[in-house]
Amino acid sequence: MATISKPDVWLRGPIDGIAPLLQPVAHALLQTQEDVHAIMEGFSDAWLWEKPAGRASAGFHLQHIRGVIDRLFTYARGQSLTETQMQELKQEGQPYPGHDSVTFLLHALDAQIQTALDQLRNTPENQLTEIRYVGRAKLNSTVAGLLFHAAEHSQRHTGQLLVTVSVLKEKHAATT
Repeated sequence: MATISKPDVWLRGPIDGIAPLLQPVAHALLQTQEDVHAIMEGFSDAWLWEKPAGRASAGFHLQHIRGVIDRLFTYARGQSLTETQMQELKQEGQPYPGHDSVTFLLHALDAQIQTALDQLRNTPENQLTEIRYVGRAKLNSTVAGLLFHAAEHSQRHTGQLLVTVSVLKEKHAATT
């Protein structure tokens, strides 16, 4: 019996409570969530920090997707990063006790995406062109620029995660 797949998130209609101009951000974040969960099915914790061909590990991509959403949404609120966020940024790509399993990293991503969706629900469209500053250099962006870049960047790393995971699954399948 053939499995019927759902259309991509952006083809399923609007997300409740999110302004029309922010729907693409919400759709991309939810697509990231679905894709990452599908990609990570059957992936062993033992492979999480392997770097095929010296490239970033699957663990890095999972940490980075969550982290970039957190950081860019923080800037979109007009806030600076906290010391905790700066420490998490420095630790991306490194396992640390209690935060080093596929299950933990997926739960952390899910929680971050839910927080982002809540922020989108509370972001009025008339704020989208307001200037926001990024990083210590205070580079100019806008609320919309930050939110859209968070969505785009999460999709970029989801693609990189797909390649990394598929290479590692193939590698380990060949050795068993």
